Amino acid sequence: MRTGLLGAILALLLSVQAAVADTVLVVGDSISAAFGLDTRQGWVALLEQRLSQQGYGHRVVNASISGDTSAGGAARLPGLLAEHRPRLVIIELGGNDGLRGQPPGQLQQNLATMVRQSRDAGAKVLLLGMRLPPNYGQRYTTAFAASFSAVAEAHEVPLVPFFLEGVGGVPGMMQSDGIHPTAAAQPVLLENLWPQLQPLL
Repeated sequence: MRTGLLGAILALLLSVQAAVADTVLVVGDSISAAFGLDTRQGWVALLEQRLSQQGYGHRVVNASISGDTSAGGAARLPGLLAEHRPRLVIIELGGNDGLRGQPPGQLQQNLATMVRQSRDAGAKVLLLGMRLPPNYGQRYTTAFAASFSAVAEAHEVPLVPFFLEGVGGVPGMMQSDGIHPTAAAQPVLLENLWPQLQPLL
């Protein structure tokens, strides 16, 4: 009986600890879902390790889905916010919008919606920007990149202008498909966002 009581108390303490822990919610696509890799190699897992090692005490929830678009993220986010009650939301979406040639104005609207949803739920937001290869045409690629900066400026949220800086097009940093980063690139991705993320923790 005593063992059962101790077990119940321990379970209660663990549940309370989980409830009060600050949560970082990552809503992204294949870049954050560690496509083609062991998920333990991905930048999100590396982030969780760093937060633990540096004593932040945050838990990280990776709600990224390969192939997801900004529209998909905006549709999923309310449920994720209600379930996880995050302190911070990292939005890494838009790449698939660009690859499918979707209107940049639609991307901008979806990202703005996600920022509002997160803030309405009491969470801070970090936006990770993307860029497209030049073969999509200068007019489209410029408008695409500007969608992220426009949302960041209008809603006063920190932005990493190009999340794949030092990775995209760099030998050894991209998988054979030319789209998804390798395991070697994951620490670089973490370093790209860390200066903007750390002040939000």
